[in-house]
Amino acid sequence: MRITDLLSPKGIDLNAKVSTKEQAIDKLVSLMDATGKVNDVEVYKQAVIKREEEGTTAMGEGVAIPHAKTSAVSAPGLAAMVVPSGCDYDTPDGEPAKLFFLIAAPNTKDNVHLDVLAQLSILLMDDDFRTNLMNAKSVKEFLQIIDDAESDKKAEVKEESADGYAVLAVTACPTGIAHTYMAAEALEQAGKKLNVAIKVETDGSGGAKNVLTAEEIKKAKCIILATDTKVPTARFEGKKVIQVKVADGIHKAEELVTRANNGEGEIFHEAGSSKAKAEEEEKGGVGHQIYKHLMSGVSHMLPFVIGGGILTALAFLVDTICGYGGAASGSFGSITPLAAFFKTVGGLAMGLMVPVLAGYIAYSIADRPGLAPGFVGGLIAANGNAVMNFEGAEGFQGFIAQFAFGNTGNTVSGFLGGLAAGFIAGFIVLGLEKLCAKFPPSLEGIKPTLIYPLVGIFAIGVLMYFIFNPIIGIINTALSNMLLAISGAGMMVVLGLILGAMMAIDMGGPINKAAYVFGTMCLGMAATADAAAANDYYMIMAAIMVGGMVPPVGIALATTFFPNRFTKAERNSTVSNYLMGASFITEGAIPFAASDPIHVIPATAAGAAVAGFLSTLFGCTLMAPHGGVFVFATVGNPLMYIVSWLVGSVVTMLLLAVLKKPRPEYAAEKAGK
Repeated sequence: MRITDLLSPKGIDLNAKVSTKEQAIDKLVSLMDATGKVNDVEVYKQAVIKREEEGTTAMGEGVAIPHAKTSAVSAPGLAAMVVPSGCDYDTPDGEPAKLFFLIAAPNTKDNVHLDVLAQLSILLMDDDFRTNLMNAKSVKEFLQIIDDAESDKKAEVKEESADGYAVLAVTACPTGIAHTYMAAEALEQAGKKLNVAIKVETDGSGGAKNVLTAEEIKKAKCIILATDTKVPTARFEGKKVIQVKVADGIHKAEELVTRANNGEGEIFHEAGSSKAKAEEEEKGGVGHQIYKHLMSGVSHMLPFVIGGGILTALAFLVDTICGYGGAASGSFGSITPLAAFFKTVGGLAMGLMVPVLAGYIAYSIADRPGLAPGFVGGLIAANGNAVMNFEGAEGFQGFIAQFAFGNTGNTVSGFLGGLAAGFIAGFIVLGLEKLCAKFPPSLEGIKPTLIYPLVGIFAIGVLMYFIFNPIIGIINTALSNMLLAISGAGMMVVLGLILGAMMAIDMGGPINKAAYVFGTMCLGMAATADAAAANDYYMIMAAIMVGGMVPPVGIALATTFFPNRFTKAERNSTVSNYLMGASFITEGAIPFAASDPIHVIPATAAGAAVAGFLSTLFGCTLMAPHGGVFVFATVGNPLMYIVSWLVGSVVTMLLLAVLKKPRPEYAAEKAGK
């Protein structure tokens, strides 16, 4: 069987006009339907969408290979589409996808078609092959290009090393259709280019091919495991192993082969031993899963933070330009209609930050059923317990009031509460799924629409109102009392240092929020205080804002002047971090702190502490509660305030340069490999 045996002219469109991922899938599924290979189009389409939710099937280089293996497919088939103008398809390189192949695989034991699909995946790694397909003038020419390339590929004879293989690899993806073979081809081509003898085992849906032998494993320097699913690993006990995602096998092949040939892998221990469990939890097991879920929430949250934060900052700028800078009332930032509009919209966006964080952490853990409990838990964390009215409650209601509200005030748990809510909600839903696993098929439809949201929302509500919000409220109260004591003792410089550090420790958690709420409280007190006391209150607010502006800018400086300490994705956020720091959006540092808290948090806290200390030492004051550079017109001693900010940011930059080690793969990333 050849690739063209699976392609029908009816399933090919060389001039498709789609612009979104949804439109692309709809078009491809309709092409597949035209070939007569699908017996239930809607079920097949949902299977394709579900596969995309597990991770994009876009390969980069303008190619995407969506696929699904389901009983809704009557016979193996391919559909193809060229989108000359390109389509946004969540590609790893950020470039639009132009060439699409949709795979339909029947859910049968007969997998003869998988070798054909593997061959297609391998061919798509060739630049000339992709270009020729995208430029094909007719369906006949399109099919001929594929047929010729397949014939040439089968004529190739793989070279074997007489001395064995320096590097071995295993590639595997969940469906075992496309990524598995593309990663294998990329690694083999990298081996040829680097003159490194390499053998790659593919664990696809059709079973393991090109299986590594015990003798080959014994002689190899290192084994690359580019897998997103489980493969047999006991055979690698005691060998150096590099474990990465299958996508890295495709896009970072030369880097991986170089590292493996240099013996940079770590000694592998099969799961089961205490040492293996400890390493798994630290690197690729529990810790990796927690990080993956966390970054799912953070990546969805950041657009709300950036857009809402900058709009809020613009509100203060508008009022300042209109001559209301330093207005003593709490309406500064919403005095003029335009400022009020910016502040309202920005505030709404910022208000969604914690719910979105929690919702998408839960979504990452439990898929769509986790969204509702996660969002609700995040809303409770963001709004606190004071939204409940317990005034005059007696009896059982009074009992509930005491535990949910107590004496902790408006117990907003903020960012950290949202983190807790997201993880707890996700695992609550997973638990519910296990409990409901043995329900009769007739009840299958009510589980995601009734049982999971109802029980999940109730459970996360109880936990947030009665445990997490009160606990974090107690922490906030204690921190506020501590700051008041320091302020009352007249140690303003020490207070500035502490407040600056607090703004940079947990990036929106109780420590950060305790400092910020303390500062806004001081602004309120300044309105009725004498001149000397009011000046002290304004100094406190200045120290708080400059401390919050340091982390994103310090990190942006580090990615600018010490780029080899950061991943490509982190370097790509440089400009947005400059903007967020200038706008007093401390949350821009969250992805960095989440991925490397041991090094990043001390560096940001130290830089922010220095900035707060200098701001207070220089007697800088601030009469606005937010705004960053947009409200510098309200700053007393603005020149030294800028100096404080820049010095603190440079301290963070230098500490990051010292604490974070250079990444050996930086040179390859810089070269675009």
